[in-house]
Amino acid sequence: MKDISIMAAKLMAASMRTAPKAGGKDFLEIAVVENNEDLKRIAKKMQAFAPQSTNEAYWQRDADNIANCHALVLVGVRELNAAGYDCGACGFSSCKEFVKDRKEADKEMGYGGPHCVMRMIDIGCALASAAKTASILNIDNRVQQRVGAAARALGLIKADVVMGIPVGIYGKSIFYDRQKPAAK
Repeated sequence: MKDISIMAAKLMAASMRTAPKAGGKDFLEIAVVENNEDLKRIAKKMQAFAPQSTNEAYWQRDADNIANCHALVLVGVRELNAAGYDCGACGFSSCKEFVKDRKEADKEMGYGGPHCVMRMIDIGCALASAAKTASILNIDNRVQQRVGAAARALGLIKADVVMGIPVGIYGKSIFYDRQKPAAK
């Protein structure tokens, strides 16, 4: 089943690449993690981040998903750029102002930024396209945010904002049929 999951992850990556993007420009970085050692490293990094979070139990729960998945598809935006729509969603009055005056920052358990909201929508479209592909193939999957922070911290993807979709084939989905973390 792992080999089939890896093939599905690669097809999901293709769906991400061909997903619609703002202005028709592709700034996505996409990676497929299939090596068990790398998946375990990501899970351990998520476990290490857990105590630093206000949602420790959710980091632990998601880390367990990654430790037990067959493959992982990552997607992110690497380049800090603006789409040129002057929409103002970034908090600046124009894209020129955003590019000129933004103050780049990085968060260890999260992302670099700030980013153009249109590029964040590009990530969303890519995730939706990949999840649809997994659904068509009947591959268990779930979009996750925390996994992106851990993969990014480990250097498995160089993007500033990263999300991921772990995949696998199980008799009962480990990604949805899971226990709610205990409240602290």
